[in-house]
Amino acid sequence: MSDTTPQVPPPSPSSSPSPETHVIDYRAAEQLLAARDPRGAVKLLDSVIAAHPENTAARLLRARAFFAAAQLRPAELEFELVLEREPDNAFAHFALARTHERAGRPDQARKHFRLAAALDPRPDYLAAARFEE
Repeated sequence: MSDTTPQVPPPSPSSSPSPETHVIDYRAAEQLLAARDPRGAVKLLDSVIAAHPENTAARLLRARAFFAAAQLRPAELEFELVLEREPDNAFAHFALARTHERAGRPDQARKHFRLAAALDPRPDYLAAARFEE
C-alpha cells in the first residue's frame, strides 16, 4: 500500500539569509550611504544586525546612516554601543561628538571630541577638540 499523503518538501536553503547575503547587504549599505541614501542603508543593516548583533562594524555603519538621516537619538545609541565594545575607537568618539553637537549638547560633544583627539591626533580631531579653550 502506498501512502497518498502529499509530501512537503524540506525548506529551501534560500528561506533564511546566508552569511554571504549579510556580507552583500553590508556592502550594499556602504554604497547606499555613499550615494546619500541613509534610510536605505539602515533597512539593509537591520537584517544584518538582527542576525549578527555582535558585529561592531555593522553597528558603526548603521550609526553613521542614522546620523546622515538626522535620526540623532538612534545614532547616539548605536555609537554608544560601539564605544561600550571598543572604548578606544577614535572615530566612534568623534562621530558621537558630532551627534551631540548637532543635538545641541556642546559639553558632551567636547568630551568626545577630546577623547577622539587623544586616541588619534588627526588634524580634524585636534581642531574639533579645541584643547586651547
